[in-house]
Amino acid sequence: MSTIELNKRQEHILQIVKDNGPITGEHIADQLNLTRATLRPDLAILTMAGYLEARPRVGYFYTGKTGAGLLSDKLKKLQVKDFQSIPVVVNENVSVYDAIVTMFLEDVGTLFVVDQGSILVGVLSRKDLLRASIGKQELASIPVNIIMTRMPNITMCRREDYIMDVAKFLINKQIDAIPVIKETEKGFEVTGRITKTNMTKILVGLAENEII
Repeated sequence: MSTIELNKRQEHILQIVKDNGPITGEHIADQLNLTRATLRPDLAILTMAGYLEARPRVGYFYTGKTGAGLLSDKLKKLQVKDFQSIPVVVNENVSVYDAIVTMFLEDVGTLFVVDQGSILVGVLSRKDLLRASIGKQELASIPVNIIMTRMPNITMCRREDYIMDVAKFLINKQIDAIPVIKETEKGFEVTGRITKTNMTKILVGLAENEII
């Protein structure tokens, strides 16, 4: 909620806390000639947004954070598990032709390739499939394991990783999607994906105060 627009009363509350904090809710209410119950929603909003912090038997104090600082703090706390999408996977033995059809039908830009045990072995991007399509090759007879990016050259992330770190991977590696994996005895199982589209949705959610 770092982009929240404060009303005049909330701005006045912030100024009172800046000048007098730590200060109790009762004392803030006295200065505004209002009841404590009337102020409770405003104090809750300011506390949830990160402008104020409240300590029992002490009162409210100003955190000193600006809107940009609050946004930065919020971004740094976002984790993959709250924003990941469902992955689209294909078996390593399917043909390049079938992979192209799957990519179009699923409307995705990246396919994750798994073996017979559903373990991640490769990644297919639009560029990989386009490159394979150029020329006179018979796409229905070429398995995707010939053209895919293989382990250990696959950038991966886990559910507990932070979105900011994954965003840096997408930028630095110049890729469109990263598989979210779970480590098993056999290898890495694909449980989700994080894409540039996910990142755009997060940005819009922050701007519209949908991500608190």
